[in-house]
Amino acid sequence: MEKQRCSWAKKPLDIEYHDNEWGVPVHDDRKLFEFLVLDAFQAGLSWSTILKKRENFRKAFDNFDYIKIAKYNQSKIDELLQNAGIIRNKLKINGTVKNAKAFIKIQQEFGSFDKYIWSFVGGKTIVNKWENLKEIPATSKESEAMSKDLKKREFTFAGSTICYAFMQAAGMINDHEINCFRYKKL
Repeated sequence: MEKQRCSWAKKPLDIEYHDNEWGVPVHDDRKLFEFLVLDAFQAGLSWSTILKKRENFRKAFDNFDYIKIAKYNQSKIDELLQNAGIIRNKLKINGTVKNAKAFIKIQQEFGSFDKYIWSFVGGKTIVNKWENLKEIPATSKESEAMSKDLKKREFTFAGSTICYAFMQAAGMINDHEINCFRYKKL
């Protein structure tokens, strides 16, 4: 019998991501940074496009090592702008470097990025009860608050919609449709 999944999970990479990662609570700072980077690059594009290029992003951005990324110079940025394996958007690449620096400042202030970011949901996953994809919002009061605070801390590509997508990916929000097999597991 075929597993019932969220209606957006149709392609093989989408299904693999849906079944194994999307909505699983993440508390590892490097993984959280990876989702921040990927969600920023996804703005204006499909998630499928990002998933296809994910391994290329890992290689290009030193496995999402924010300490290394914070030290990228113009030569490294120019190299990234020539890398056809990733999204070659100058603003997003420069934004990733800027965000790595802001990420480190948050770690220094709060002890970990995890501790800081999960505070927007009181430290536990918000469980929604959506019957279909059309019901799922693009933002929430939590993503609005997160966006406002990240921007205050000099993050770029941290609008409320990007923050909401990040929260879904990092398991801060369970937006699996209620008939999806992952809904109850998470």
